[in-house]
Amino acid sequence: MSKRSNECNISEKVKKKVWERDGHQCIICGSPYAKPNAHYIRRSQGGLGIEENVVTLCNQCHHEFDNGNGRVSIGYKIQWYLNSCYDNWDEEKLIYKKWRN
Repeated sequence: MSKRSNECNISEKVKKKVWERDGHQCIICGSPYAKPNAHYIRRSQGGLGIEENVVTLCNQCHHEFDNGNGRVSIGYKIQWYLNSCYDNWDEEKLIYKKWRN
């Protein structure tokens, strides 16, 4: 497994923390049938598997965010939510960079 793949994976520890942070439900619709496995910054774009980049979504909201017409509107909601959860939340810190300063 490459270093990038490893950095983008979501560990069980992160999933537990995100599940707790998100109140055991989808942060968009409130469904309890959700999983803490949605990257805000996509893995394909180098999105890290860290708490600040992962949210809990149900299958329907996750699908709409990844593939549907909801990419922009759900993206804004996730961005607002994560920004409200973390002081100094910064999208640039959510992306894998081979050489970090």
